Amino acid sequence: MSDQDQVASLLARLRQETPLVQCITNSVVTGFTANVLLALGAAPAMVDNREEAPVFAGVADGVLINLGTLDAEVAETMQLTAAAAGAAGTPWVLDPVAVGGLPLRDRVGAALVPLRPSVIRGNASEVISLSGADGGGRGVDSTASTEAASDAATSLARRTGGAVAVSGPVDRVVDGSGTRTVANGTPMMTKVTGVGCALGAMVAAFAPYAETPAEAAFAATAVLTIAAELADEKSDGPGTFAVQLLDALHRVGPAELTRLRR
Repeated sequence: MSDQDQVASLLARLRQETPLVQCITNSVVTGFTANVLLALGAAPAMVDNREEAPVFAGVADGVLINLGTLDAEVAETMQLTAAAAGAAGTPWVLDPVAVGGLPLRDRVGAALVPLRPSVIRGNASEVISLSGADGGGRGVDSTASTEAASDAATSLARRTGGAVAVSGPVDRVVDGSGTRTVANGTPMMTKVTGVGCALGAMVAAFAPYAETPAEAAFAATAVLTIAAELADEKSDGPGTFAVQLLDALHRVGPAELTRLRR
């Protein structure tokens, strides 16, 4: 089966099954992330309080934990939820937003990795920093290339037994069996807040149906970046791009997936 056929098959099943995706994500992107999941064909559940989130992780089909806006209570909730997801066999995705040089998120990221996320999704600097090296990041922006993060991604994948998706001009998905790349996308994706965070939620939506975590990360990356290209062709700037991206995610299918480049 070709890459595009594999992605199309997973996307069709996702839309048929409507996975319930729990998101503990940052306050800047909550609404956009929920709308991306709905456009894709999934059902978002923004259950993020300490009492309910760990329980809900056993009900959800997939879980996203995004470190974008942290405090001590949220950090505790994330660790409890990740542990509960692991105990229930629910695939969960870690997005280590801005890890590297900020003490709270560095500690939380380090505590979450041993809980074995199915997929870690971040930019190159975040992945390098999470692996224990100095990533040289600048907040949520990456100053390292995806190629530079290859060794760090491989190390993290070995530690978790899952996959690591490194976002950049060419996206890389790394696991114990090797590396897959996606060369689709557009610079406009960096002009709208929450696009990368939404990708983490999309990975969690694909994860219940993929044979491997890397397959889920690859499918989500392919669908989002192809949809972004379609959206960019119809948009006049960041504002209309955000709207067009939701529309493109809603309509992307086998015909559009023929655009997949590696």
